[in-house]
Amino acid sequence: MKKKHHHKKKPGFLKKWTGKLHLWFGLIIGFLIFIISITGALYVFKDEVESYTRKDVIYHNEQNIDKKSVLPIRVLEKAVDEQMKEKYPIHWVNVPIDKKMSYLFYWYEHNTDAWNYFDEFPIYKVAYVNPYTGKVLRTYDEKNSFFSIIKSIHWSYLLKQEWGTYVVGIPVLIFVFMLISGIILWWPKNKSARKQRFSFKWKNIKSWKRKNYDLHNILGFYASIFALIFSITGLFYAFLFVQSMIYVIFSGGNTQYPDFSHITTKAPIEQRTEKTLDKVISTVQEKYPNAYVFSIDLGHEHMDDHEHPNFGIYVKHLSYSYHKNSNLIFDENSGELLHTHDPKDKNFGEKVVSANYDIHVGAILGLPTKIIAFIVSLICASLPVTGFMIWWGRRKKKPVKTIQSI
Repeated sequence: MKKKHHHKKKPGFLKKWTGKLHLWFGLIIGFLIFIISITGALYVFKDEVESYTRKDVIYHNEQNIDKKSVLPIRVLEKAVDEQMKEKYPIHWVNVPIDKKMSYLFYWYEHNTDAWNYFDEFPIYKVAYVNPYTGKVLRTYDEKNSFFSIIKSIHWSYLLKQEWGTYVVGIPVLIFVFMLISGIILWWPKNKSARKQRFSFKWKNIKSWKRKNYDLHNILGFYASIFALIFSITGLFYAFLFVQSMIYVIFSGGNTQYPDFSHITTKAPIEQRTEKTLDKVISTVQEKYPNAYVFSIDLGHEHMDDHEHPNFGIYVKHLSYSYHKNSNLIFDENSGELLHTHDPKDKNFGEKVVSANYDIHVGAILGLPTKIIAFIVSLICASLPVTGFMIWWGRRKKKPVKTIQSI
């Protein structure tokens, strides 16, 4: 008499092909997703690491500053130029609201004819400067720093940004499909199966294949929602349609992003003096006494110069996040404030767009969300590895012989 065997029900057409696509795509882009995820995890705590390693120059430690005045910005620029003797002009300055903090002078040039990261940026350097004396406290080569290289690998695989972001974006787009298809394949059919798929039950499990299978499925499920968020916010930088989609959805259907290009300098150039930028700086400091820092372009010609419709100032209100910011437009000749666009003036779509970077790197709520981003990135990096091991284990699987009994 033959022993009866209960055969598993064959998966339906949709689930079958979802599984095949999930496998094929995983084998094709797995290594790329691993690189993107690992570099993303490494980049998460960039600000914390740099704050620690640069703590002795972030604050200039000048004494009795209540009785002293900050040097005019053009005087500071000249002093920094004389000390550094760089080939290129200073591009912009970060001016902190806290008077105990150093000014940051940046050199940044973008060669649009290059094909890789190292040639694309001839210089990207920052100098920490005492604004009361003009002394350069220390410089950092941002171009060749660990985090800048990690970011470029994550952003464009060290290729030119213009098309390197697509080389990264396409695998991430496929990864979004894999996350969704993974949930479909994981989804239990009944309560009994559901209990087994939410947690690791390894008490009597010795097989590494089973443990690896659980790692792929259970960790993948718990990370999937956050992984989708981080993936979509990453696609924001690769594809214009993703940017437009996010803005339209969260703005309530608005298809036109606010445009302030019509607000331009009206005063004659004769009104521009060495003190025009000091007037701009003073206005921003008075208007936002509780902000963190603002950036001001020094107005020199650069390699990738393009037309700027107006003279804008970017104000960052929080030390740990960029999502709360203000954009000001000044007359670059007279230094008069022409327009202010604060967080309260922005629709929800603008706020979401402003928050995209912070959501992507996990900085939106500070350290707690950064820890989540770090853990999820590591899990995403593990998925191609555990997925490959599942496929390899099945590939090596020996055929099971039919056992009969009389």
